[in-house]
Formats: sequence, C-alpha cells, structure tokens
Amino acid sequence: MGDPLHENLCRVLSLDGGGAKGFYTLGALKEIEGLTGGKLCERFDLVFGTSTGAIIAALAGLGYSVDDIVALYRKHVVKIMGRLLPSRKSAALEELSAEVFGDRKFDAFKTNMGIVCTRWDFERPMIFKTKRDQAFAGKGTFVPGFGCTIGEAVIGSCSAYPFFKRKFVTTSRGERVEVADGGYCANNPTLYALSDVTESLGVPRANVRVVSIGVGEYPAPKKSWLSTMRWLGYLPSVTLLQKSLEINTQSMDQLRKVLFREVPTIRINNRYTEPEMATDMFEADLNKLGILWQRGRDSAREVEGELRKFLT
Repeated sequence: MGDPLHENLCRVLSLDGGGAKGFYTLGALKEIEGLTGGKLCERFDLVFGTSTGAIIAALAGLGYSVDDIVALYRKHVVKIMGRLLPSRKSAALEELSAEVFGDRKFDAFKTNMGIVCTRWDFERPMIFKTKRDQAFAGKGTFVPGFGCTIGEAVIGSCSAYPFFKRKFVTTSRGERVEVADGGYCANNPTLYALSDVTESLGVPRANVRVVSIGVGEYPAPKKSWLSTMRWLGYLPSVTLLQKSLEINTQSMDQLRKVLFREVPTIRINNRYTEPEMATDMFEADLNKLGILWQRGRDSAREVEGELRKFLT
C-alpha cells in the first residue's frame, strides 16, 4: 500500500505569533473550518505554530473546533494580557496550559505538528515535532516533542521575554533546557514548515499546498502616561518587541517566496491603517479583539475561491 502523504496533495497550515492578535487568526480559521466542513486536524497533514499560533495549532492538532478554541481565548487571553508582572503573566499562561493540555504528550496529536520555540541558552531554534520522519538529523534518537508535554512546548513558544518569564523544560534525556518565545527565530513559521515537509518528509514540492495565516498588521496604539508607566523598567519596550517580531515575520515570508516560489501558498495577513484598528500583542479589550476576529473572517472570505481549490 502506498504512502498517501506522497501520493496525494499534502496540505500545510502555518500560524504566526502575535499574542492577543491571534483572534484574527481564529477568525480566518473559522471560515476555513466552515469551508471544509470538518476539523482542521482532518484537513491538514502538517500544522506549525509559533507563540499564540502554537496555542491555536496545538488545540487544532488535538481535534478542538475553532469555536472551542475561541471560547478558551475569550476566557484566558484577557486574564493573561491584563497582568503586569512577567511572573503573573507566566502564571496565567501556566493555568491555561494545565486546563487545556494537562499532561498530554505529542503522541496525542491527530496530525503532524511543529511547535516553534527559541532555545535561549544556545541561541538556536528548538522545534518540538511529532514524527521521527520530521527530524533533519538524529532520527535514531528522536523522541516526539523531546519527551516534553504539549503544554511545556506551547508555554515555551509563548514566553516572550522580558514580558513573560523564560520557560525551563526537561527532555526525555534529562537535559534541562531554557526556552523562550518562538517569535525570536521564526514568528512566521511557514519556511520551517516547508523545509519540514519537502526535505524531512520528502513530499514533492508539486504536491504541497500551504495556508499561512498571520495576525494582521495594525497601527500602533497611542501612548498614554498610564501605558508608559505600565511598562517602565522593561526592555525592550512593547513597541520594539512588536517591531522586531513584524520584521521577522516579513523577512521569513520574503525568503519563503524566494526559496519556495513554486509551492502554491495562500498568505492571509491583511494590513489595516484605520486609527480605530490600533492595537498590539498585549491587547486585553474583548471588544477590540472581537473586531480582529471579524477582520480575520473577512480576510479569509477574500480568498475563499483559492482556499476551496486547496482544501476541498
């Protein structure tokens, strides 16, 4: 019997980082889920996520519906982003992890996964994967997710230092590793996902279809005396962090277009210039986040014809 991954189209889903702006991502995914009429894990053969994209990717990979993920975001995101101290933000993130992931490990996923982190102590990417075939090297010693839980990988991917504490994980080999937000190395993980599917998994480029979803681009919020005092003492500032992640996102996408120009890719990441759309990754206003959700849905509808060709 042949390998369906190589004989048929291999569909890849890549989800950017961006904190609370992940509501935009979820809006786009709601339309995609509705278009396919099934769960995302049943439609995509490989799902990669960074930071907030890692949370969404992990939940989708476990079989959660988009509505279920949105409900969790509405419950937890305001609580996480509304806290000032890094220790309190990280504690709220741990609460989310404990509630939704528990002690589940990478063998619980229903499709191939990649959770992007930054290995802080070695200044290298560290990508938690599900399948031995995804390893570029060391296949003989490969352990899914390095033996860590899904929650540990996701928390690491979301730990945007210095606004969150860095995360320590212990691998199956007993190695204690310090990890931080995956956005420092690949806030847009599409290039990593493409390398995985074409080089490690060996799928012909002609058989690959990619849906890459960002969090949208928005004007920076106006600075008030209160917001300035709120972040006093933290470097880099929210603005600098936001700018750095956006540069990373755009750079990775440009490189993807050069190296994988022949791979059909739908990129959903609209830009908004209206002053009322001003926001950042630490947005905690549910009304504003609801608008981002609606914009994500609108953005996906704009490319519905292309998505239908890719996914149905």
